Amino acid sequence: MKSAVDLKMEHIYEKVFNGERIREEEALFLLKEADLLTVGRLADYVRRRKHPDNLVTFVVDRNVNYTNVCVAGCKFCAFQTKVNSPDAYTLDFEEIYAKIQELVEWGGTTLLMQGGLNPQLRIDFYVQLFKGIKERFPQIQIHSLSASEIFYISKLEGISIKDVLKILQEAGLDSVPGGGAEILSDEIRVQISSNKVSTQTWLEVHRSAHQLGMKTTATMMFGHVEKPEHIIEHLSRIRELQDESLKEERGYFTAFIPWTFQKGGTKLDHIETATTVYYLKVLAVSRIFLDNFDNIQSSHVTQTMKVGPVGLHFGANDLGSTMIEENVVASTGWKVAAPKPEKMADIIRKAGFKPAQRDTYYNIVRYF
Repeated sequence: MKSAVDLKMEHIYEKVFNGERIREEEALFLLKEADLLTVGRLADYVRRRKHPDNLVTFVVDRNVNYTNVCVAGCKFCAFQTKVNSPDAYTLDFEEIYAKIQELVEWGGTTLLMQGGLNPQLRIDFYVQLFKGIKERFPQIQIHSLSASEIFYISKLEGISIKDVLKILQEAGLDSVPGGGAEILSDEIRVQISSNKVSTQTWLEVHRSAHQLGMKTTATMMFGHVEKPEHIIEHLSRIRELQDESLKEERGYFTAFIPWTFQKGGTKLDHIETATTVYYLKVLAVSRIFLDNFDNIQSSHVTQTMKVGPVGLHFGANDLGSTMIEENVVASTGWKVAAPKPEKMADIIRKAGFKPAQRDTYYNIVRYF
């Protein structure tokens, strides 16, 4: 006689094979009750159906953290610094241009630029910076500023989120990264990032960007105080917003990127962080549940380059970035790899896939 778990799995398998959407409670069952390899096989099936060419992509980008001054006070962050701290910095434009020049020399296409909520930086700083970047490096796609930064600028300037985005878009901002999402549940946000945007505000920033024709990504930082229910709540919220954009027959979220909290100089260092097994399970459930997302990224930044490629067998079709520079996760003491494009291609090939470099929008730049 089949167990209740087996019967539920059969039902979910049948739905997925028939192209039907699974419900929140079914995703929660997969996360809490099903075994890793079973969920992984189902996620791999979904990946192969969406990407039958067996192609795995990566982007050559640079994460320029232009300032470490931040008033948010998030408990998970070891990077933030107070305004008057001797360690506080804001990069000048020439320093940023020099970093972008190195990115271009690597064959890069994408500038990921995020910092803190710095009260000394007004919208003119970003307008002048983005214009300067586009004048000097027109080929670089500016994929920058989190929802929290955009909302903070709107507060400082006393203008709407959409107006901030319009001004920045005209200055050269091409797309918005998913940073600052953490867990999209206010029950969790008040515990770990009470001074940052609420769930609804994060969603509103991305909705506004989509309405302006801008692509964005969705992220999730888990493995701290959240429960499985909060993870599913997060996935449900971004699936709903993607549904909204798909009414125009185009999904404005290009990808979903889950990654895990890392200890080291944070106020959450007492937390038992997520295991590799749990990371892979969350990754797999994300692929199954987010049926309206084409791309799921496996994180080698927080999982190491040993685990990142394993995620490609648990639903992911993208290995993220060469990460020429990264300072936020690295501030915890966690070592972040920066492989050259050829090395990334070799890693993907050894994992059993066809490697390709992409741009911000998942257009293929070159095959290997």
